[in-house]
Amino acid sequence: MAETKKLHVRKGDTVVVLSGKDKGKKGKVIEALPKKAKVVVEGVNKVKRHTKASQKVPQGGIVVKEAPLASSKVMLVCPECDKPTRIQKTALASGTKVRVCKKCGEFIDKDK
Repeated sequence: MAETKKLHVRKGDTVVVLSGKDKGKKGKVIEALPKKAKVVVEGVNKVKRHTKASQKVPQGGIVVKEAPLASSKVMLVCPECDKPTRIQKTALASGTKVRVCKKCGEFIDKDK
């Protein structure tokens, strides 16, 4: 079985693509796949799939959807300074670890 890799981005994060055909595009992470070390980003890495008619898709035909891309090809965009940034993990007094922006020092995980 594949070993699970800890990802630097989570579902709901805004990221920018660093390389490939969609370089420079911003989007929201729809799905994180830690076992494959990949993420699915809204509006990025679109592929066409030829689907057979089924009960779910009665029409069938060509469906355009987002495909997973390597998590190493995306960089987190800080919600405060709105710049692509690396993250730093900092432990709070309560013992929980939070992600912190390396550029502005703001917490990325507001809910904790």
